[in-house]
Amino acid sequence: MRIAAPPTRHPFDRPGRPPILPASSVSEGLIDVDPFTLPPQPDAGPSRPRTAVLATPGETPVPAQPGLPAWCDLYFRAPGEDFFASRTWYDTVAAQALAPGQEAAPLVVGGVVLWPLLREADRIRSLTTPYTLSWRPLAVPAATEPALRAAGQRVGEALRAFPPTSLDAVDPEAAGLSFLLDGLRDAGLAVMEHAHFGNWHEAFPSGLRWADYLASRSPALRTTIRRKLARAGRETRFELLTRPGHALEAGIAAYVAVRARSWKPHEPFPHFDPALMRAAAADGVLRLGVLWDAGTGDPVAVQYWIVSGRRGFLLKLCHDEARRDASPGTALTALMVRGLLDDDGVRELDFGRGDDPYKALWVSQRRQRIGLVLASPRNPLGLMAVARHVAGRVRRRGLDTLKARRGAGR
Repeated sequence: MRIAAPPTRHPFDRPGRPPILPASSVSEGLIDVDPFTLPPQPDAGPSRPRTAVLATPGETPVPAQPGLPAWCDLYFRAPGEDFFASRTWYDTVAAQALAPGQEAAPLVVGGVVLWPLLREADRIRSLTTPYTLSWRPLAVPAATEPALRAAGQRVGEALRAFPPTSLDAVDPEAAGLSFLLDGLRDAGLAVMEHAHFGNWHEAFPSGLRWADYLASRSPALRTTIRRKLARAGRETRFELLTRPGHALEAGIAAYVAVRARSWKPHEPFPHFDPALMRAAAADGVLRLGVLWDAGTGDPVAVQYWIVSGRRGFLLKLCHDEARRDASPGTALTALMVRGLLDDDGVRELDFGRGDDPYKALWVSQRRQRIGLVLASPRNPLGLMAVARHVAGRVRRRGLDTLKARRGAGR
């Protein structure tokens, strides 16, 4: 049974002009909507999610809700299975990591794929933040290759009339992504790829213990770890926090205090990390480690990880810059990795965003997260984006050729 949704208009519509996109529909309880047809929503304030609710079964669009719509649950994963594809992750992002004027705009096409998107004025992009480790469209497990390609084509057809769409932190190896991208191309969109950030990680055989892991590291790191752990054992107290409660709140306060005394730059969304730690603790996937000075009781190093899908993900770490000579961060990382391997039995360590030099000491593999720009050459802004992309590729090839010739002439 199909129920016609009330007509709505997207941001480019003008009075007296027919809507660019057709009226959407709701089919068998699954949302099947066009993503950009919602009138502006009231600002939900800094402490609540700002979510553009596009449609719910049998209802008209409604004002901002406390979290993404309930119909997204069909596509979300359990936090312990894939935390960064879970409701916990996206609700926290929507509540604490969106700038004024931004709102989450989840889109489901054909009951097959959820596209976690973000809307800002007339621009659409992925629902990603400076904290996102990986983003992808979330398909139902039974989605077939033809269904994914068709869903990609429908999204592409909707995007053709809009300015270029940016998708960030994309895992190029994500299951089903290639079929969705083929569908976008079928719709006439140019799909332009660029490097976004590096992700250092390492997978391990089942049952690997800390002693085995340490033996596989470089001699210099092994010596450093043993020396720093010995000093930390004399001068600090280690505490691991995983569950909600007063101890967790003290650990979060320690994180805030240490970060303020660290080398870290200004935090654009200072409430995000505390909110994510509380939410992850409620799901049982948080591993928050604190090193306390044994004499003063002050925190000197803090970091938190997420354990999900037999993998440990490092979200944030910081140490008191005044205690840098003691390397409390190194000692805390060793204590956390030991617990992840021996107690949680993780099979992969993921050190998150970026190519910080220290990461290659702890894990040995690097993979690339990419950005994608989706643009229609038939749209003036899209044509400009395609031209810039092509010009950039030509320039990079020219520079590479020049470097190779200079190298050969030495």
